[in-house]
Amino acid sequence: MAHESLRNMTATALMTALLCVLGPVMVPIGPVPISLQVLCVFLCVAVLGMRRGTVAVVLYLLIGFAGLPVFAGFSGGPGAIFRPAGGFLVGFVPLALLSGWTVDRYPHSALAQFAGMFAGLVVLYVFGTTWLIWITKLPLEKALRAAVYPFVALDSAKAAVAILFGRVLKKRLALLR
Repeated sequence: MAHESLRNMTATALMTALLCVLGPVMVPIGPVPISLQVLCVFLCVAVLGMRRGTVAVVLYLLIGFAGLPVFAGFSGGPGAIFRPAGGFLVGFVPLALLSGWTVDRYPHSALAQFAGMFAGLVVLYVFGTTWLIWITKLPLEKALRAAVYPFVALDSAKAAVAILFGRVLKKRLALLR
């Protein structure tokens, strides 16, 4: 039992580290950059499930809010939340919860997992777009054009990659739930 607990804590720490290493990588295309954060959140829950995957995401956010430069563009600190993309950071938690729930509930159905991850994306977009509107005072349509429309296809592909790669990684790590 202690061995399983240690293995699970180690896997959670590894996935948090993955978020910290890949999270800062971005391509600035507007007020919301293209980054690897969403892919990493999907991977966390695909490998760890809802509970531990969400813990990994929350740990990542705490590390970033503490000031380490782990957010997109190597930013960090409490001020990161007040940037135009700050709502997306907060939205990673419900994204992980919803996506992870479907991974746990439908462990053998890639289609159901994809649907859950897509639903999580919608929630993420609601958080991020609402925040963007509040910070920048953009009208809804302009905010959607800046923060949602350019990302839907790419983020959907990230979900598919995370489901496929997550299954392989989970087997390699021999994780127990």
